[in-house]
Amino acid sequence: MPSSLPPSRRALLAGAALSLAPALVRAQAGASPSGKPGASAPAPAVPDAEARRLTAAPGQARIRPEPAPETPVWAFDGQAAPPVLRVKLGEAVRLRLENKTERPLSLHWHGVRNRNAMDGVGGVTQAPVAPGGSFLYEFTPPDAGTSLIRPLVVGGSSEPAGRGLSGLLVVEERKPPVVDREVPLLLQDWRLEPDGTLAAFGQVAFAASAGRLGNALTVNGRPAPELVEAAPGTRLRLRLANACNARATRIRFDGLKAWVAAVDGQPTDTFEPLRATLPFPPGTRYDILLDVPGASEPAGSVVALIGQGMPLARIVPKGDPVPARPAVAPIGENPLLPPEIKLQNAFRRDVAIAGGAVLDKAKPEAAPVFTGDPTRIWTLNGAAGRAENPPLLSVKRNTAVVLALTNGTGFPQSLHLHGHVFRLLHPLDDGWEPYWLDTFQLLEGRTARIAFLADNPGRWLISATALERFDTGLWGWFEVT
Repeated sequence: MPSSLPPSRRALLAGAALSLAPALVRAQAGASPSGKPGASAPAPAVPDAEARRLTAAPGQARIRPEPAPETPVWAFDGQAAPPVLRVKLGEAVRLRLENKTERPLSLHWHGVRNRNAMDGVGGVTQAPVAPGGSFLYEFTPPDAGTSLIRPLVVGGSSEPAGRGLSGLLVVEERKPPVVDREVPLLLQDWRLEPDGTLAAFGQVAFAASAGRLGNALTVNGRPAPELVEAAPGTRLRLRLANACNARATRIRFDGLKAWVAAVDGQPTDTFEPLRATLPFPPGTRYDILLDVPGASEPAGSVVALIGQGMPLARIVPKGDPVPARPAVAPIGENPLLPPEIKLQNAFRRDVAIAGGAVLDKAKPEAAPVFTGDPTRIWTLNGAAGRAENPPLLSVKRNTAVVLALTNGTGFPQSLHLHGHVFRLLHPLDDGWEPYWLDTFQLLEGRTARIAFLADNPGRWLISATALERFDTGLWGWFEVT
């Protein structure tokens, strides 16, 4: 799918909701006396009965409209719609995952600057939850924002995600922006056989090339597009998230005047995207503010630029107009974010991405070919991801780090930095894009530099967000002491 690095500011300017009860303790760094993320005090014992339970088990979902049959999937709490878990900033998440599937599980809180033990990488930060087992996640997110819930087990992430296990964690601001309605839009794609069942997993050809691209789309667990009806002039906050296994696309806002208010969960100065489009690789989230079109105007659409365009949501005016809303304004800021990153004395490290199938330039129509070890298809600095590997880097806490990431493969690579947020640097280190990221896409043959403050102690991953690639080696870890 066509995609690119997150667009520069300069270029840009030319489903059921579940509440988690407020916890009695604060288990994460956001509440630490130092004010630094990652520095957490031991949490007092709290009865497990107060934790919400989230059960992963086989279920059924309608992925294609009737009369197509339903598809056997894995779901949380028996609901085809992915869960939207909500807490307010300063409240703790206490959630017990119960695994009633046939595969080991763990849940990564994609975008949360978490305590390391709660990052949810099975095989690195925790033991995977065996079938029939459970695990208590307990942490207080230090930032408000929109994060993904994704299965992440070393060597075994693609199948549980491809069978449907995904969700959203929404941490609400203490003073949220004035909107009339919030709408989560969680995108998943599915690879189906003609009879509606899921295609087999573990395909080396997919893992070594573009990943497991689906042939059917859902939004919030239902066939796309999602219908959003509201009175003309209603101000909406869309929480858009890409939970696909590998599908990277761009999204466009047709017939809508949209403002980006947050990128990867972190607030930014609001701006209108250039040509009303945004890159949307797996793991990416956007908070979008927009007003429903007027009664005399046609419906607006959020469209994925796949083929001739596939609508993800239709925004339909219905009812009597509401009074005009004030001008869109920033939604606030997360005060525990690093105030600055001083690059002059930063620790610098090159990271080379290699591997994957080989493209025959003389035969561009031929399928890519891979003939190596199917468990070690991808490498970072020459090594496929393993917990026993040495770290890509080891730094003291509060060290500024600059990584030069080079994509030497034949495919775009979507990458995620765990436990931290980063700035995408300009080519000459003469500035950075004015939004925080934790996920971005690096085109083939390109080098990009990212800068972050390593202020969260633990063993953290740099990992592919295309889960077949993660399962077959495209990750490494770094250490903050």
